[in-house]
Amino acid sequence: MNLMLVAIILVVLLAVVMAGFVFWEFIGTMLGRRVDKLKATAEKDLGDLFIFMDYQKLVYINVAAFLLVPLVVWVVTFNPILAVISLLLPFFAPKLIVGFIRKRRMEKFRYQFPDALVMISSSMRAGASLSVALESLVRESKPPLNQEFALMLRNQRLGVGFDDALMKMEERIPLQEFSLFSAGTRISRDVGGNLADMLDALADTLFKTLQTEGKIRSLTSQGKMQGVVMAGLPLLMMFALNLLEPVAMYPLFHSLLGWAVLALIAVMEFMGYMFIRKITDIDV
Repeated sequence: MNLMLVAIILVVLLAVVMAGFVFWEFIGTMLGRRVDKLKATAEKDLGDLFIFMDYQKLVYINVAAFLLVPLVVWVVTFNPILAVISLLLPFFAPKLIVGFIRKRRMEKFRYQFPDALVMISSSMRAGASLSVALESLVRESKPPLNQEFALMLRNQRLGVGFDDALMKMEERIPLQEFSLFSAGTRISRDVGGNLADMLDALADTLFKTLQTEGKIRSLTSQGKMQGVVMAGLPLLMMFALNLLEPVAMYPLFHSLLGWAVLALIAVMEFMGYMFIRKITDIDV
């Protein structure tokens, strides 16, 4: 009987050790993939945005976020489900932050671009070549526009053809306005024509487009603010009621039915906000 008990204990211990080994290997594989993804984010995505950061720092920040965010959520809500769900925030945060920075950078480039076209056209009318005009633009303009054109000129100095360097820049800047500039410049270089006149016409069109977008943005700002208020008001009321009537609000945060109601509220809040945003988002 004792031998049988010892055998059962050994089998259980062996099973636990094997399960622990498999789990450790799984965690190691997932951590390795996560580190590789953060390294790619730091070297490629942030590098494309001219933000240079050691990927190890990004790994340390991400690990700290994985540890601190669930802890803060647990201390605030005492809800283990929300604490586990909050792990999604540091998991998707790097990609969301990089996307936000890239969007802001493209918007800033877009607003700088019409003035850049006027500067290039003025330099060419004064007798400068296109390359000299671009070098002057790099010296006199500000980031991100001068960074992108400086990179294109640097590629040319390394032996890349003008058209190829321009196409690589077009891949980095997926804007319709820059695609028009790239296509017009290549066509003008191939078949001839007055490139300065083309740049002036394109700059005038872009100025009018930005002016129209500004008017639309000012006219729809009230509707967008109403969407933010309508989306935030239920959350504010929920927070206030939780402070005033914690006993009555307790089931909402500590029962399966309450969690289902919160999930339904979150979905309806998101849908309502997106509907209002779709109505007020007018594409020129």
